[in-house]
Amino acid sequence: MKTIVLAALGTVVGLVLGVALSILAGIAWVSIFQTTDFEGYSAMLVFFTFAPVGAVLGGLIGAIWAAYTAARARIRMESDA
Repeated sequence: MKTIVLAALGTVVGLVLGVALSILAGIAWVSIFQTTDFEGYSAMLVFFTFAPVGAVLGGLIGAIWAAYTAARARIRMESDA
């Protein structure tokens, strides 16, 4: 049960960090490649392309990392007993 809760927490933290990093990457993309800002195109590019991709990848990576860490800690605690 602890592993599942930690994986869920890792998912939420991964989502938040993934979105934050992808928004920064999107802003860098818009700056480097001089994306047009006509009618908010650059903002739509960042928030409708980069943010969802970052959220999915961050959530997956956060969940896998948290579950792996919790499982290793559980195995370590069981082997110590």
